[in-house]
Amino acid sequence: MTVEASPARHEGQYVSANGIDVHFVEAGHGWPLLLLNNAMVSTNPVWGRHPFAYGSHMDALAEHFRVIAPDTRGSGKTVHSGGPITYTLLADDVVALIDALDLEQPLICGFSDGGQTATIVGIRSPGSVRAIVNHAGYDLFNPQAPSIAMTRQMLGGSPDATTAGSEAIARICEQSPELRSMFEMMRLDHDSTQGPGHWEKVIAETFERITQSPGYAFEDLRTVTAPTLVLVGNRDQFCSVEEGVTAYRALQDGELAVLPNTGHLITLAAVQATIEFLERRVASPR
Repeated sequence: MTVEASPARHEGQYVSANGIDVHFVEAGHGWPLLLLNNAMVSTNPVWGRHPFAYGSHMDALAEHFRVIAPDTRGSGKTVHSGGPITYTLLADDVVALIDALDLEQPLICGFSDGGQTATIVGIRSPGSVRAIVNHAGYDLFNPQAPSIAMTRQMLGGSPDATTAGSEAIARICEQSPELRSMFEMMRLDHDSTQGPGHWEKVIAETFERITQSPGYAFEDLRTVTAPTLVLVGNRDQFCSVEEGVTAYRALQDGELAVLPNTGHLITLAAVQATIEFLERRVASPR
């Protein structure tokens, strides 16, 4: 099976869930699949073919599933009223979205921050989803994850930073064309939907969440009853293969896929592995 990327546009909708109006886009038919982006990106078409977003892969996934991709609380067109945006809150948003859309055991797939949220949904509400794909979103289950210091250095300027800083972001943009592109897209996306400067608020809220333990560890994965695919690139600088093996071994019904010559991004091979896993899990009896 060959999967191709396309930057197609999809119409947005809103639904009330967990006290907020969640914006989402939908495409395709079949078993519902909740698709969770990294929180610093959204369903806005400006992300086009960006490798940190699922936007260009919606059509490929929609050939197999009814794909529902929400904007995370505080990002894109989903407004957050204030206070910390924790993984517990985001997971509860997803469970409320499942109820609001009257979905019966949807599939759920998330990349990076979205993968962490998807798995915590499996921990907090084990019977709510049929299968989970955690694509490079399991590092924070390790309280001493090297990625925590890396993220603090990248966004805050030092391994001990407690907040994101504009000077640190400017430096990383000079060093990394990929991240510079991401921050440029964030400005276009978040400032156009929630006002000038909102992209910096999204970074600040995300920094607070991804630079500390979410309150769950690898041993908590033993409570996840849904079949779960742990997916990672062998060159991912945030989620290591070793941590992926630890996550996989803790799961009741887990699979592990390591993509060769792949970093922390969404590739066609990752989407293909996701489709194949989810189709097998839909076809098999629970």
